[in-house]
Amino acid sequence: MELRDNTGHPRRWAILGVLVVSLLVVVLDNTILNVALRTLADPVRGLGATQGELEWSINSYTLVFAGLLFTFGVLGDRFGRKRFLLFGLALFGLSSLLSAYAQSPGQLIAARAMMGFGGAAIMPATLSIISNVFDPRERAKAIGIWSGAVGLGVAIGPILGGALLERFWWGSVFLINVPVVLGGLLAVGLLVPESRDPRPGRIDLVGVALSVVGLVALSYGIIDGGEHGFDRGVVWAAILGGLAVLAGFVAYERRIDHPSLDVRLFRVPQFAAPVAVIGLVFFAAMGVMFFSSFYLQLVRGYTPLQTGLLFLPFAVAQLAFAPRSAAMVRRFGARAVSAVGLTLTTTALTAFALVTADTPIWVVGAVFFVQGVGMANIMPPAMESIMAALPRERAGVGSAVSNTVRQVGGALGIAVLGSVLAAVYRDRIADTTGALPVPARSAANESISGAYGVAGRLGDGGAAVVSAANDAFVSAMHWAAALSAIIAAAGIIVVLRWMPGRPARPPVEPEPVGEPELATA
Repeated sequence: MELRDNTGHPRRWAILGVLVVSLLVVVLDNTILNVALRTLADPVRGLGATQGELEWSINSYTLVFAGLLFTFGVLGDRFGRKRFLLFGLALFGLSSLLSAYAQSPGQLIAARAMMGFGGAAIMPATLSIISNVFDPRERAKAIGIWSGAVGLGVAIGPILGGALLERFWWGSVFLINVPVVLGGLLAVGLLVPESRDPRPGRIDLVGVALSVVGLVALSYGIIDGGEHGFDRGVVWAAILGGLAVLAGFVAYERRIDHPSLDVRLFRVPQFAAPVAVIGLVFFAAMGVMFFSSFYLQLVRGYTPLQTGLLFLPFAVAQLAFAPRSAAMVRRFGARAVSAVGLTLTTTALTAFALVTADTPIWVVGAVFFVQGVGMANIMPPAMESIMAALPRERAGVGSAVSNTVRQVGGALGIAVLGSVLAAVYRDRIADTTGALPVPARSAANESISGAYGVAGRLGDGGAAVVSAANDAFVSAMHWAAALSAIIAAAGIIVVLRWMPGRPARPPVEPEPVGEPELATA
C-alpha cells in the first residue's frame, strides 16, 4: 500500500534494483577472492603468493577504498552522485581486466589498489542515492534490501569463484566482474537520477591527504609486523607514525569549516555508536573469513567449489534475515536488534575457537549460518541509525564514514588476526621444521600453504610436515578466533550503553468535547 504524501522518487524501487547491481560488483569481487586465495598461493596454478602478499592483495584494495571514501562521498554529494557512480563502475571494470592478467603478485596488488579507487566511488554513491530517492518512512526497508544485496553477493561469490577456478585459470575470478559492470553502467545511465548537495562547499584536500597517509601507514605497520615480526623499528615507526598522522587529521578536521569528515558528529551517540559497532564487527568477522578459506581447502581438503558451497549458509542467513531486520527494529528498537545480532556473531566466532580438523562439517556450516544471522541484524539497524542522524543532503558523508570504518575495521582485522595466526603457527610448527634445509624451513614456517608446497617435494617424509602444519594452523586459528570473539563482545557493550533504543510513542492528545474525530495520515 502506497504511503500517503510520499516524497520518494516515482521510480525509486527500480532505482534500488540498479543500485543493488552496482553494489553487487564490489561485493562479488571480495567474496570471490576469499575462495581464490589458496589458488593464488600455488606456484603452479597461481602466482606463488606468500601469506603477506595475499594479505596485501586484499588490503591494497581496502586501504585505497577506505582512504578515498571520505573524498568520493563528499565529491559525489557536491558534484553529482550518479556521475561518480558511473566513473567508479568504469574504473572498477578496467582494473578488473588488469587484475585478471597480472603476471606477478606485485602487479596484482597494484591492480587491486586501482580497483579500490573505483570501489570507493561506487559504495557511498549507492547508499546516498537511496537516502535521496526514498521517503524516510520507506528508507529503513530500502536499506534492509540494500544490505541483503551484500548477502546475495556473499552467496553468489564463493560458489561462482569456486566453479570458475575448477574450470578456468585464476584470472577468471576477476574477469567475471566485467559483464556485471557493463550491465550496471547501462542501467545507471538509464534509470538513476542525478542528485547533489544543494549547498556545496570547498574540498578538503589536506584532510583527504592526511586520512590516506595515516591509514596506509598504520595498516602497513600492522601487516608488515605480522609478516616479519614486531621486533623491528620500521614496524613501530609505521604504526606510531600512522596514528600520529590520524590524530593530526582529527585535530585539523575540528578546526576547519569545510571538513571531509565532521568529527563533531561523533559526539552524537545515534551516529557514533553504530559506526563503532560496524568497525568492531567487521574487524572480528573479516579476519575469520580470511583464515576459514585455508582451513576448508587445506586442513579439510575441500575443492574451491566445495568451499564456496560451505560458505552458503552464511549467505542464506544474510539473504533471509537482512531484509526483515527493518521490521524488527520498528518493533523492538535498534539497540535490542543490534545486541541480539552481536551476541549471535560473538557466539559463532567463539565456536570457531573450538573447531578442529575432525569437527563434523555440518557443525561448521551451522556456525557460518549463526554468524550470518547475527551480522544480518547488525548492519541494517546500524546504517538506519547513522542515516537518520544526518539530513538528506549530507547522506554521502554518513555513507562514507560508515563504509570507511567498515573497510578499515576489516583491513585491521585481517592484519591483526593474520599476525596472530602467523605468530602462533610459526611457534607451533618450529619443532617439526627445525631439521629441514633453510629454504624449505623458511617456506614451511611462513604459512600452511608453504608447508604443503614443501611437503610435496619431500616424498614420504612430507606426511609429517602436513600433519604438523595442520595442527599448528588449527591451534593458531583458535587463538585468532578467540580474539575476534572478544572484539565482537566489545560491540555488545557499545550497543547496550550508547545505541538508541526504540523511539517512545508520542502521547495521545485527548480529543476536545463536541468536535468531530479527524482522520490522521
